[in-house]
Amino acid sequence: MAGFRQRIPAHVDISMVAHPSITLFVDLSDEESLLYDAHGRHDRGSTVMGLAPGDVRLGGRAAGGIECLQIRLSPVLAAAVLGASADLSGTMVSLDDVWGRDAGRTEERLRAAASWDERFTIAVDALGRRMSARPSLDPEVVAAWGIMLTSRGRVRVDSLADEVGWSRKRLWARFRSQIGLTPKHAARLVRFDHAAHLLAAGDAAAHVAAASGYVDQAHLHREVKAFTGLTPTGVAAAPWLAIDDVAWPTSLADLAPSPSPIRQIPAK
Repeated sequence: MAGFRQRIPAHVDISMVAHPSITLFVDLSDEESLLYDAHGRHDRGSTVMGLAPGDVRLGGRAAGGIECLQIRLSPVLAAAVLGASADLSGTMVSLDDVWGRDAGRTEERLRAAASWDERFTIAVDALGRRMSARPSLDPEVVAAWGIMLTSRGRVRVDSLADEVGWSRKRLWARFRSQIGLTPKHAARLVRFDHAAHLLAAGDAAAHVAAASGYVDQAHLHREVKAFTGLTPTGVAAAPWLAIDDVAWPTSLADLAPSPSPIRQIPAK
């Protein structure tokens, strides 16, 4: 998780970059100020972004500045915390629609907190209380997702099925129903994420294409466009990638406030 703050009432308008996680954006501004534009649909306030949402922009303006808490959950953890994973893929929905009244109560507690560390503690508590006894994903689906991450998306579905001991058809069906993407699409997303971070690190597009397993630079360009609506240059400059050196926990047990897990958007 990470906190963002812009103290001055400047207008914000930035492109989001797809990430292999379910992302919660909790709007902590004095007034509901964050505006999301996804597939021509406009929403305000706290939002949940599923896997591979496509071309999404975040904007807004508030008299007292903008504050936002971002929480990223693997689809495995999101299935337990949100009670959804597959249902969210390719979409952006209001946090109220996912958490109901708990969303508003959690926002109030977070706004009233005296520090970001206190906010992180409150968020950890909110996530923990929602773990409950929800049905977990199939162990084979969890294992397949882990293999995708480890291989940075460079794995064939047939090999993946062999690894988890399922037929290709069964893996395709169960993975799709529980994660929300086909195994092939999910692997593409993970591979894109690796390429996006290489681009952000300043690597040339031709090198990134080769290092990430794309056929050529044109193939990389098509994938970047498909996942974000941006060019490789646009992805390289995306501000959201700048906070990814913060460790995203892989299990709720690892979620704990860090001494300095916040990056503040500097006032200009």
